[in-house]
Order: sequence, then structure tokens, then C-alpha cells
Amino acid sequence: MGKNILITGATGLVGRTLVPALQKQGHNIAVLSRKQTEIKDVRVFLWDVYKEKIDKKAFEGIDTIIHLAGEGIADKKWTVERKKQLIDSRVRSADLLYKAVKETNAPVKSFISASAVGFYGDRNEEILTENSLPGNDFLAECCIKWEKAAEEGAKLGIRVVKIRIGLILSKEGGALAAMDKPIKLFAGAPLGSGKQWMPWIHLQDIIGIFSKAVNDTELSGAYNACAPVPVTNKLLTKRIAHYLNRPVWPFNVPQFALKALLGEMSILPLMSNNTSSQKILNTGYQFSFVNLDDALKEIYK
Repeated sequence: MGKNILITGATGLVGRTLVPALQKQGHNIAVLSRKQTEIKDVRVFLWDVYKEKIDKKAFEGIDTIIHLAGEGIADKKWTVERKKQLIDSRVRSADLLYKAVKETNAPVKSFISASAVGFYGDRNEEILTENSLPGNDFLAECCIKWEKAAEEGAKLGIRVVKIRIGLILSKEGGALAAMDKPIKLFAGAPLGSGKQWMPWIHLQDIIGIFSKAVNDTELSGAYNACAPVPVTNKLLTKRIAHYLNRPVWPFNVPQFALKALLGEMSILPLMSNNTSSQKILNTGYQFSFVNLDDALKEIYK
């Protein structure tokens, strides 16, 4: 039986693919948007997180909320003000959703929130499971507060699922577009040591894991959303270059150069996350793309 699902962040990379996928499964979709927009067969309602305004009609009959909203981590330099925006856009939006759930007495049973593998920080070779301790850099702080805001639903008897998303590979843009741009321009090279683990995942599997979280009410708590076979930055760079038919320079981009260019945001390409997907595999989820080459082949075919 189809669920009545309210989605935030529906126009982002994950959201715009997830909406039609859930519709195909027979679910009814409504979205919260900052501006009026047309989405096929979807009811669109307005909200403004910073002004704490939300259309309460959006919650009529809603049994599932998927919370994807949040300012883009890599969109702008991390000033003090920008870092506050990155956290507030995730935490205050979750707070506003739960406030509206309480005020409307909406029949919400499940709250499925995006999170990120940045929760773990830079961990070198350590194998990271959902029970691993969080990191202590800004990305980890952002994810910890993000997840804590989502967990407030447990006090209302709501099932909370937190999807810690890895590096999404997609032809629709996102992290891969940033990685393959210098390679296309014949300027491809591993970053830093090149040995840092990159917990990649194909967009199709992100959609599959969120769908699993909607349909399987046994899922609860945090799940790493990354392919079972992680790769290093050096190997990822080489394989992207292979499918683009471009060379890779025989030297690495030094860490100090990335720090000079990106500042604190250099943690994004330099941190090492050897993230385990065993917990989601234990639920019976079957990845469409286990190996990097299969994923890149599909994207660049």
C-alpha cells in the first residue's frame, strides 16, 4: 500500500531522482520548497526555514517525511557565517518539521534523514562502521548536529533513519562533475597523498537505499550509504581518466596547495573514509553497482 510522503530538498541531486522513483512504487508525494515550482503529479507547499514559516497543509495525511534539505557543503568558501548556514539549514529545518508535526498532529510514523560520511572525519585506514566514534572537525560537527536534530522524532514515537551518504557518482552532476572537470581539461592528478579512501556510491543505489528505508519499517538508526568496495583517491582519479580517455599526471596535487586554495574546505577531497556498508547489506539490500568500473561505465557510456 502506498505511503503519503513529504520530501524536503526535492529539487537537489537526490531529490529530483527520488521523487519519480517513489511515485513508480505507488507512493503519493508532496514536497516543501522555498519557492513555487511545478513537479509532475506532486503537491508543492512553501516553507522558509530562517523565518520559521511553513505551510501546515503539507502535513495532512503524511505518514513519512524524507528530509534532504540543506545548503550545499561545497558551494561556497567556509567562512564563519557560511559554516553557521550549513548547520542551521539542516538543524533548524528538522526542528521546524517536528514543530509542525506536533502542531498539526500529523500521523507521521517515519522520519528519514540524509546525513553524510563526514560524520567520521578523517580516519586514515580505520574501517568505519555505524558504531564508530564521530570525528572532531567541522564536517563531523555538522553531521552530529544534523543527526541529533533528526533523532528528536524518537521522542514522538517516530521511527528515525539516518542515511550517511558517501561520494555520489552520477551523470546528473554533484561530486563527480567536480572531479572529472580537471581531468577533461588534461589536468587530472591524485589529490594529496592519493591514498585517502573515497566511499563512493552510484546515485541509483542512493535512491535504492532511501526507497528501502521508506518501505522496510525494520530499518532504524544510522546506515552508511556507500558501495561495498571502496577505492583510493588515486584509483578513482585513474579510472575516471580511463573512461574519459584522458591522461593522469605522474605527480600528486600537494596537500598544502589544496589548503591554500580551499582553506578548511580542503578536508572534502583530502579526508580518508574507509566506510563499511555491511549494516545496510545485512538488511537484504542488494547494490546495483558494487564495483567502481561498473558504475563509471554506466555513467560515461
